Amino acid sequence: MGKPGFRRDPLLLAYAALAVLSVPWLLAGFAPRSSSWAVQTALDVALVWSGGRLARLATGQRHARRFWRALQVAMVCCTAGDAYQTVLVVLDPRRADISVLQTVMVVVAMTIMAVTMLCHPLGATGRQRLRLWLDAITVLAGVAIFLWYFSLAPQLSGAHATDRYVAAASAAVMLVVVFGVLKLVFSDPAPFTLSAGVIAAVGITATALGTSLSLVFSGGRITFVVQVLSCILIPVSLRLQELQLRRRSATRGGERRGRYSRTPYIAVIATEVLLVVALPRTDLRIWGVTVGVVAITALVLGRQLVAFTDNDRLLTSLDRSLADLHEQKEWFRSLVQHASDVTLVVGPGDIISYASPAAARIFGSDEPIGLQVATYVHPDDLVLFQELTAVLAATPGTDAAAQVRLLHADGTYRWLDLVGADLTGNPSVRGVVFNARDVTEARELQDQLRHEATHDGLTGLANRALLAEHLAAAGTTQVSVLVADLDGFKQINDAHGHHVGDELLIAVAQRLRTGLGPTGLAVRLGGDEFALLLPGAGPREAGNLAADISLALLAPVEIEGTPSLRIGASIGIATGPANNPDRLLREADAAMYRVKHDRAAI
Repeated sequence: MGKPGFRRDPLLLAYAALAVLSVPWLLAGFAPRSSSWAVQTALDVALVWSGGRLARLATGQRHARRFWRALQVAMVCCTAGDAYQTVLVVLDPRRADISVLQTVMVVVAMTIMAVTMLCHPLGATGRQRLRLWLDAITVLAGVAIFLWYFSLAPQLSGAHATDRYVAAASAAVMLVVVFGVLKLVFSDPAPFTLSAGVIAAVGITATALGTSLSLVFSGGRITFVVQVLSCILIPVSLRLQELQLRRRSATRGGERRGRYSRTPYIAVIATEVLLVVALPRTDLRIWGVTVGVVAITALVLGRQLVAFTDNDRLLTSLDRSLADLHEQKEWFRSLVQHASDVTLVVGPGDIISYASPAAARIFGSDEPIGLQVATYVHPDDLVLFQELTAVLAATPGTDAAAQVRLLHADGTYRWLDLVGADLTGNPSVRGVVFNARDVTEARELQDQLRHEATHDGLTGLANRALLAEHLAAAGTTQVSVLVADLDGFKQINDAHGHHVGDELLIAVAQRLRTGLGPTGLAVRLGGDEFALLLPGAGPREAGNLAADISLALLAPVEIEGTPSLRIGASIGIATGPANNPDRLLREADAAMYRVKHDRAAI
């Protein structure tokens, strides 16, 4: 009730005002019996109302909802019995006995609550469950000692057997109720918070001891004061529970319960104090032993409490660290889960031991773990991949990169940018870590742009730029260059149109490519002029190829919508080292014009 929101609660303020005003009213003797029963009836109604509100708040908590509904039913029974007793006392203020109906209704209510509390699950398992049982039994033993000293022992020493039986039965029932409350207080899935449960337990225990305490303080009016104040504590605990639940829902938090309870130690201290109070007539030797026992018990309890507090702090710190670690793990898992890049850990034998979720898009398999990476590498890239792994193994911990193709489940290959690091020496990894990015679309676009930059758009043959690259790559190797110029192409183009001329150029390019074979390079230099590059070929091989191509070009070309077309070619040949491409092209071009001039002269 120390929280600012609790201090301003109007219902708690009303309960506090009732407690403050009832003390002088009852001590002054203004109809204490009827007043105490009227207050008790009003408090019963408040408990019925609070139980209903708490039951509605316990959404999704089956056991807690059952507990509060049972409390409602029990308090309805108490309301009926106390209201009936109030009417009897108002009609006859001198009436001191309690009616049978009130007693029956209270017994029914206590039975309902006792069964409900005893059936409520404890929630813990193993040694933690044993610890909770021991805590509850320890506190129950303390309560039993107080009941024995203040209530049961004086009654059992009385002369009337009926009084002894009634006292023993009342004490037994009260112990069952107190045990049920303690079981709920110590259990993990308790229907109420720890602070509210402790206040309710104090109120129930004080109600049980009320009558006996009046005998200690000698005076009948004190009985009504103790009973009323004890009864007020119970609705206060329910209101406190409601406020704490609403605050927990608003803050999405909960009341933190410690890993150990101080209540058993409080019970031990209370019984030690009671022992001292109960020894005023013993001799000095008993007092010495008693003081020694109390001192040793206090020291042991203090040591235990300090140790438990330190352990609780350490475990709390550990829980926070584990919570932070779990949060970081979840954060990392979320990042990896939605990352487009692939992370692979490859162990001995090139076997994948870990694959991030994005790997399924690369391999087309939901479980690439256990696959051998090398078997999925494109044959043309296998040497490059092996060189990459060799570099990584030679320089552990350093990065190396390569671009290779991996086989997809649909039979296609995906281009990957691989960046690897050999972490085999790291005991938490024990493998080579590859970070891969799928660059298939970018690589295909790059290849397309390169093809467009190095090839003729109409015929698909290489252009001058690609011819220059091949000559530069050949170095000083001997090559032969053939330059061919089509004879009569201008007349066909003018007579039949450019579309027919384009189709004719495409057909010529196909015949050049077929006659050249896989080792040479067919080039369109521009217009109707073509070139052929023959790596390692001499004048003889070049002359034979020129003759074959001339014959192939003389064959009629069938183009839709036109009669068969015939085309010839003048071919010039130059042979020499590839490191002087301009000279080769000039000589071949000059030779081609000589052939064309000679053919025109005939």
